[in-house]
Amino acid sequence: MRLFFSLTLLLLPLLSIAQHTNFNTQRNWSLNKKEIRFGFGATQFTGDLGGRDQIGKDYSLVDIDLPATHINGEIGFRYRFHPYWATTTSLHVGMIRGNDALTNDVVRNSRNLHFKSLIVNLNQRVECIVFANEKFGARYKLPGHKGFKDHNEQIYLFAGVGGVYFDPKAQYNGEWVKLRPLGTEGQGQGEHMVYPVDGRDPFMYTPPKKYLPFTVTVPMGVGFRMGLGRMWRIGLEATYIKTFTDYMDDVSGYYYDPSQLSSPAASYLSNPAINNTTWFAPGQVRGHDEKDAFYYVNFVVSKNITYKDYASQRRKYQWSRGRYKF
Repeated sequence: MRLFFSLTLLLLPLLSIAQHTNFNTQRNWSLNKKEIRFGFGATQFTGDLGGRDQIGKDYSLVDIDLPATHINGEIGFRYRFHPYWATTTSLHVGMIRGNDALTNDVVRNSRNLHFKSLIVNLNQRVECIVFANEKFGARYKLPGHKGFKDHNEQIYLFAGVGGVYFDPKAQYNGEWVKLRPLGTEGQGQGEHMVYPVDGRDPFMYTPPKKYLPFTVTVPMGVGFRMGLGRMWRIGLEATYIKTFTDYMDDVSGYYYDPSQLSSPAASYLSNPAINNTTWFAPGQVRGHDEKDAFYYVNFVVSKNITYKDYASQRRKYQWSRGRYKF
């Protein structure tokens, strides 16, 4: 999130410059109102599992675990309703994952938890175009006359709201098992007395309620795009997605007594610690209660679908403005 706000501060001054120079020089934005878009790229998760080779840092790009990078794809529709503003509806389908075995931090590596999850993310966002160089080029190249190229470059910031479905799984006896029904932190179980092995006094532990497999999200980010001919655009987007759940990785609270869980799979996956096992006894912290987040870095291809006959509309528009260019 800090990265997003830093980029915002850096790019906002370009808006005032763009308004007085290249921004919609030919006012052609109205010929590019509607677009369909397709994208694919990398997905990265930041939560309780995996991370860098030291104590984790909440909501920080520093804690990204590159070996846990996965992929996603998207499809969407963009509507530009103003020279400076657009809105995009997009559906992303991908995977996220985290694995304590991929970090050399002694605590998380000893804890040995892991997960992967399908994510289906639908969001609606508003885009602010902070810089644009949009020009119509010459349609005909006459001998002795230097032609003008089409331009359609944009830098934009965006934010919105959405929702994501998730389904965390972990590997048990060679198979990937859904974690939510297992209640690995005692969800659905009753209170029970905990006798800590670290010398603390016994206490009554109340497990959390079962979590839902979906949550509201707030996407925000920055993008760049450029023209590829008159109908196609290509670009790159970096998106941070804040969630309002801490259970995308099935880890949030405290260790529950494994003998009280519903199955051998639940008992093992609740606490598969391999070293320093006294750190991970019932009543000990299993994960921190900070909300989860994930990221996209996507390559995006867009096609203008505003008009069926773009060329004729373009000529009509330029004739009506009294500045048709050959």
